[in-house]
Amino acid sequence: MTIPTHEATEQATGPRLVAEPHENGVDAAVAAARRVIDALLHVGDQTGADMTEVAAQLDAVADRLTDRAPTLQERLAVMWRGEGVTRHDPVTGPENALAPPLRLHGKEDRSVEGVVTLGLPYQGPPGHVHGGVSALLLDHTLGVANHWGGPSGMTAELTVRYLRPTPLFEPLTVTGRQVSVDGSRIRTVGAVSAGGRTCVTAEGLFINKRLPRPS
Repeated sequence: MTIPTHEATEQATGPRLVAEPHENGVDAAVAAARRVIDALLHVGDQTGADMTEVAAQLDAVADRLTDRAPTLQERLAVMWRGEGVTRHDPVTGPENALAPPLRLHGKEDRSVEGVVTLGLPYQGPPGHVHGGVSALLLDHTLGVANHWGGPSGMTAELTVRYLRPTPLFEPLTVTGRQVSVDGSRIRTVGAVSAGGRTCVTAEGLFINKRLPRPS
C-alpha cells in the first residue's frame, strides 16, 4: 500500500489552509505567551504572587527579544514572503499570541470548518465570547473559505448576526462556505455554533483584489 505524502495529499484536496505549528522555536515561545496571558487574567489581583516582580521578568523578556529583532520593514517582508498561508494572523497564526489558534480544514463540499475553545482572553459578556472576537473569527474563516472554494479577495462588507450568546470554555465549531462569484464580487457565508446550536452567523462580500506586499 502506498501512503500519500503531504504534498500529494495537498494536490488532491486543494491548498493548505493554515500554517502548521512547530513544537519548538517561536511557536513554542508563543504558546508559552498564551499561557501567560491566560494566567494573568485568571489570577487578576487575587494572587499571592509578587506582580511587580512578574512585570519586571516579563519586561526583561521583551527587552531581550526586541534587542535582537530585525527592523519592522524586514520583519514585514518575511511575514509576507511566498504564496502560502501566513503564520502571523490573529486567528490561526501559530506565531501570534493573540490567536487561539483556530485550526481550519477543507471539506469535500468546498466548505471549511474548525473547532476551537476560547478562554478568558476572549470574554465579553460574563462567561461568553466578545462579539468582536466572533466577528474576527468569522471574517478570517470566510476568507479561508474563499481560498479553499474558489477565487479569494479582500473583505468589503461583513454582516454579523448574533443569535444567542457564544459560550467560553466549550468547543465552538466555526464554518465558512463560498456561495457565489460575480466578476470580482465574491459572496461567502459562515457561522459559529456550540453544542449543535448556531450562535453567530455572517455574510460577507469580498472583492477579488490584493494589496501590494512589503519588500
